[in-house]
Amino acid sequence: MGFIEDIKARAKQNMKTIVLPETADKRTLEAASRILAEGVAKVVLLGNEENIKRTAEGFDLSGAAFVDPETTDKLDSYINLLVEIRKSKGMTPELARETLTKDYLTFGVTMVKAGDADGMVAGAVNSTANVLRPSLQILKTAPGTKLVSSFFIMVVPNCEYGHNGTFVFSDCGLNQNPNSEELAAIAESSAKSFKALIGAEPIVSMLSHSTKGSAKHADVDKVVEATKIAKESYPDIKIDGELQADASIIPSVGAAKAPESQVAGKANVLVFPDLDAGNIGYKLVQRLAKAEAYGPMTQGIAKPVNDLSRGCSADDIVGVIAITAVQASAIDNK
Repeated sequence: MGFIEDIKARAKQNMKTIVLPETADKRTLEAASRILAEGVAKVVLLGNEENIKRTAEGFDLSGAAFVDPETTDKLDSYINLLVEIRKSKGMTPELARETLTKDYLTFGVTMVKAGDADGMVAGAVNSTANVLRPSLQILKTAPGTKLVSSFFIMVVPNCEYGHNGTFVFSDCGLNQNPNSEELAAIAESSAKSFKALIGAEPIVSMLSHSTKGSAKHADVDKVVEATKIAKESYPDIKIDGELQADASIIPSVGAAKAPESQVAGKANVLVFPDLDAGNIGYKLVQRLAKAEAYGPMTQGIAKPVNDLSRGCSADDIVGVIAITAVQASAIDNK
């Protein structure tokens, strides 16, 4: 069974409700019809039902719930909730009403906050900033989490490394140049994401162009310090660094370059030192190794909200909806 098939099977065991705000996008509606047909999750589509069905011509949305932000009987309660959360930032009932009825991303996140949906997926036609801004303002970070970050699940065909060719790469989409404390927090969140979604023990490598002092530079020092913080803060997680990529995942190279390490040669979670390295790394693996790349998924938000690439396919959206449902189940099971 492939990764997404396994995720779908797990999602079906504990059906979650995922809100999709981008209902003018046909890829989103195709994905919704497939999620409903397969019984992976319950789906809420935001907007005017007639307009949505007109756009979705050819796709069966009969199992979806339709919520029009302008006419829903929940609007007043959502207005009150948004005002309560954002009043220190100047939110008024009038502004909340305008925001909720015009900005479907904010409406969707407010639904999740209110418990009327378990997660949200968007980004097919919106920027990452627009998707994540209301999530951070309304849902905020999960308890005990120091920052929100992103990750990709990379499934590499015919690969004996990682967990049967499956890895978590982070942060590849959100934090530009994390400091040592932030890298350590990203490592912990990534380990949790790996455990929740892959179901195996996370083995975390803090990546660098240096392995165990082979190079000297301030960039290396940052990763060394991050590794120290992570080991002290999260002693139950297998974490080591600084390690080069080959020393992280290839057993023979790991044994030669870092023979005392429990992680070298065995890593399945790769924490990149900055966004440039992470973004370049995942795209190279995706294109050259023909890997499936699922993400950028978010981690560290109190409830799951995931961002799509604007170049995504309906297949991609189906996968992210299924992953979001499993993330929601993992939060319930804490």
